[in-house]
Amino acid sequence: MTYRFLLTWRWLGIFAMAALFAAICVGLGNWQLERRNQAVAEIRRVQQNYDKSPVSFGEARQLFETADADAKWTTVSVSGRYLPEDQRIVRNRPNNSAPGYEVLVPFRLASGETIVIDRGWLPIGNVRPGYPDAVPEPPRGNVSAVVRIKPSEPALDRGAPEGQLASIDLTGYARQLGYPLMTGSYGVMASESPRPAEIPQPLSLPSVQEGSNLSYAMQWITFGVLAFVGFGYVARQQA
Repeated sequence: MTYRFLLTWRWLGIFAMAALFAAICVGLGNWQLERRNQAVAEIRRVQQNYDKSPVSFGEARQLFETADADAKWTTVSVSGRYLPEDQRIVRNRPNNSAPGYEVLVPFRLASGETIVIDRGWLPIGNVRPGYPDAVPEPPRGNVSAVVRIKPSEPALDRGAPEGQLASIDLTGYARQLGYPLMTGSYGVMASESPRPAEIPQPLSLPSVQEGSNLSYAMQWITFGVLAFVGFGYVARQQA
């Protein structure tokens, strides 16, 4: 058998297409591996931080100023009072696969600094399109709360109605207020005292399932290898 035909432009073109297909498959495989690494890192943060005993605000203060990915879900105890007049509703926030909203309220600490607390989730309303039917008020006066830290989100290139936000972009939120706001991270409410009669629904627990990204990555890499296997088979048949 002779394989001199592989040096013809036709077969060189076929080989180039097989190589391009393999490169695309490897790229998609690496993308799935990166997603898997992100999922594993998030699981590690949940396991390390979510159920730990709360630290004081003084110990976690820097995390509210500047986000630290490894500190996500760190539990912090805070004391102060809500500023309900500056409350905002965040649009398009699914919870347990149901569409709805999240409720953000600035929280003025005893030190005079202000953070944002996500008090929970509300379902889509039936009375007025684009709004929840009712938003439970936060407790008045001095409040003790336990929150879990999450980093501020990127700004989205879309608007929101009055009193609402498109994302939990703390820097954008701060521009709407007449006082300084700590914009690195916010707190997702775990508990508060005194507890009002009505509260938003708690957010769903963070997932600790790795998902199928690793198997998808292996599938894409296998497809890339098969591109060369197929090329070799066709070449042998031609010979």
